[in-house]
Amino acid sequence: MAWYIKPTMLEDLAIVGGLIIVQFMYAGNTILMSYIMTLGISPFTIVIFSTFATFLLLSPAAVYFERKNWPQRLSLKLVLQLVLISIAGVTLFQTLFLKGIKLTSPAMATAMPNLAPGLIFVIAWTVRMEKVDLNCLHSKVKILGTLLCVGGALTMSLMHSTAPVKEAAKGTSSVSPAMMFDREKIVGCMYLLAAVFVLSSSIVLQAITLVDFPVPISLCAITSLIGVVITAIVQFIQEHKLDFGWEFGFAHIVGYSVLGGLFGGATVSFNGWAMKKRGPVLVSVFSPISTVISVIFTAVTLGDTIDIGSLAGMILMFCGLYFVLWAKRKETYSNSLKSEFDAEKPLLS
Repeated sequence: MAWYIKPTMLEDLAIVGGLIIVQFMYAGNTILMSYIMTLGISPFTIVIFSTFATFLLLSPAAVYFERKNWPQRLSLKLVLQLVLISIAGVTLFQTLFLKGIKLTSPAMATAMPNLAPGLIFVIAWTVRMEKVDLNCLHSKVKILGTLLCVGGALTMSLMHSTAPVKEAAKGTSSVSPAMMFDREKIVGCMYLLAAVFVLSSSIVLQAITLVDFPVPISLCAITSLIGVVITAIVQFIQEHKLDFGWEFGFAHIVGYSVLGGLFGGATVSFNGWAMKKRGPVLVSVFSPISTVISVIFTAVTLGDTIDIGSLAGMILMFCGLYFVLWAKRKETYSNSLKSEFDAEKPLLS
């Protein structure tokens, strides 16, 4: 009996396998960025080079696949939306995220973005893009999941910031409240939380923009280029110079940037394709994998450990994430059934 694999099964395998590879790439990129910053390279410099590399890599694909769908003219509203996405999604998010990695660890940096679905739900609810009915089970579960995500993130941040102090205080008889927390790591966690909030706001704005500008690759390429210019301006204002890290070697800077840009462009493009094929819920389900990879990799290579409190916070965050995703999936399925069996809908439409 000959074995026959259906095309849909092959596509499912390709999507699942690709999403797992994407999480490896995401974790690897986070660890790479952490390593680059240990060399003394400024976060602004990393953002400028890696984002410009993303623009160069995505532009040919945007021209080839999406040129026919480009709008005939750019309205003032669209230009403002592109600039806001560039400021939030490129300059603010990446700078805050890199500063957070520098002060904490790659494991924390890959765990925090799991807050995004919950925060996106709250932001979308605030701007009335998401309907909430407190009598509906799905809405209650989404709210509960969001609270679990936030609680898990705060628990992980607090436990992570006390870990080194606990080790240092083993030989002391008493520890003052001021010495209980590592101030640097608390600041790093705040950077990461702020980065995820900015990213969530940017994603909501992207969803609004894609209605009138339905070209996701072009959107990513254009906002990357605008983000490079804005980041360079911010660096010049803050540091009174444009530091391109030439002292570390031009070849090294370009190599790291192209690698980071390749990782970023590949993950964004594949996630976009997977979302189009199977929806955003399936893509989001795989996001905790990168955290697990980072924890294992940093433990093996750098000797970092994660304490029980941080692990508990991580598990809370993952539970909250899956609660939100489950409720969103059930709600989407319920709405599709309602629209399918709408009494006012023509039967032959």
